[in-house]
Amino acid sequence: MLKEAMTALPIDTSAAEGAFKSSAALNEKISAVALTASEKSVAISQQWTQQSLKSLSDVSKAKSEPTDYVQAMTDFTAELSKAATEHMTAFAENAKEAQTDTLELLMAASKNFGEHATSAAKAAGKDVASGAKTIATK
Repeated sequence: MLKEAMTALPIDTSAAEGAFKSSAALNEKISAVALTASEKSVAISQQWTQQSLKSLSDVSKAKSEPTDYVQAMTDFTAELSKAATEHMTAFAENAKEAQTDTLELLMAASKNFGEHATSAAKAAGKDVASGAKTIATK
């Protein structure tokens, strides 16, 4: 009787295949968001490093008066402080953008999942009812 029940209930693998494809597509989109954010982060770091090195090269130049060294260090510190504020803001904006993009992707995926789950549940209900009728008639 168990064998009859199992053969009477059709198994639809298209739902599993669809779920796999949807999952792979979502992973691809989330990976793209992460890679884009990483690229922007590297660009911000590179720009910050270049600015710091340029400022440092200005400080390392020979000065004619001792007070010129103090002024050079003061200017260097002020430039570093300003650059830190600007670049940390850029990092925060980059993170915020990545977070927003990821949240939008997850919300869309959740909506699609809900729609697919509802249609799969309806289809499964019909299949079970059909299978039960087949078993009952045997």
